Amino acid sequence: MASCRRVLHLSENLPLPFDRRVWMELSALHAGGYQVSAICPMGEDSTAPHEVIDGIHIWRYPPPPPASGFLSYAWEFLYCWLHSARLSLAVLWRRGFDVIHAANPPDTFWALALPYKLAGKRFVFDHHDLCPELYIARFGESRRGSLAHRALGWLERMQFRLADLVISTNESYRQVAIERGRVAPARVVVVRSAPSRERFATVRPVDPALKRGRPYLVAYLGVMAPQDGVDHLLRAARHLIDRRGRDDVSFTLVGAGDSFEDLQRLTHELELDGAVQFTGRVPDAEVERVLATADVCVCPDPLNPLNDLSTMNKVLEYMACGRPIVAYDLREHRRSAAEGALYARPNDESDLAGQIETLLDDPERRRRMGDYNRRRFLERMSWEHSAGELLHAYETLCGPKPNA
Repeated sequence: MASCRRVLHLSENLPLPFDRRVWMELSALHAGGYQVSAICPMGEDSTAPHEVIDGIHIWRYPPPPPASGFLSYAWEFLYCWLHSARLSLAVLWRRGFDVIHAANPPDTFWALALPYKLAGKRFVFDHHDLCPELYIARFGESRRGSLAHRALGWLERMQFRLADLVISTNESYRQVAIERGRVAPARVVVVRSAPSRERFATVRPVDPALKRGRPYLVAYLGVMAPQDGVDHLLRAARHLIDRRGRDDVSFTLVGAGDSFEDLQRLTHELELDGAVQFTGRVPDAEVERVLATADVCVCPDPLNPLNDLSTMNKVLEYMACGRPIVAYDLREHRRSAAEGALYARPNDESDLAGQIETLLDDPERRRRMGDYNRRRFLERMSWEHSAGELLHAYETLCGPKPNA
């Protein structure tokens, strides 16, 4: 098999290097001897149209306007696709590439890869999200079977059909590729999302000031979009205060997203302003201080076809910081955290509150679960374990490194 050592990565979720999974993948490929180029949108802190960071060449295009409805999302995808196609020609001319490695959403990069495949390039589909399920999670069950929903299913099938290699973020996604995408099992490899052991080599000390004068801190970390269930956590907090008389708990919510302002309004409507703090997006050091101080970390993603099959990065970051977890009882929550979490009945906010209270009242159990999570992260779940799987998959696709 001929060697192919030049990789072009396409993504539009976040600017690089701030998309953590993508950046770790690119860094692993670069460290493995591949020549890596990437195309992505610009961000507030990354406006250079071309930049080289740690040997990785990044081409960026101006970001699209914020999207809110289906038509604006469709325009966003087209806008990003056209810019990515334009810049792929620039990369081809200036550096060349043998492999197009595209992360979704959206499931449209197969159309960009098609002419390059006809010219002998290979196409890797990095399956980050179930786009048909994501559409239903964002816009409601009533949209199932709609023209848009069917179109998303067709686009996903085309990604699978054209891919020479599919990278799945967990075993559930691998089964989707095999069963729904009809991809041969040998062409589907699991490369789990996870933080790096290097980033979490030590756990930061507890900072009592973050508890804001109360004995306990409950923390949430992550995106705040309709499918993420942060509203469930807020109503669980109201339940803890109203029905269980818990005025001894502060709640800190770290992150941002489409629902950020709606969640702030809900906090005010529920009269939680004194107990709940929104930090917005903050640097890693601040995230790690909050998590290290938290007595309980919560993963309130409700049960739906998307969340049940998806690995939540926040679960792994909670584990890396040695924190006990409360989560709804979803398939991939259990595969990630195993015995390191208490599992509430799916979508039952009162049971979510009850499981949080159970841990708050049992410091020894919190300690055991935190130790278990930290150990499980270091021994099985950190990015270093996944990086080896990625490089092995590329060797299968492209052949071993010359002179290896």
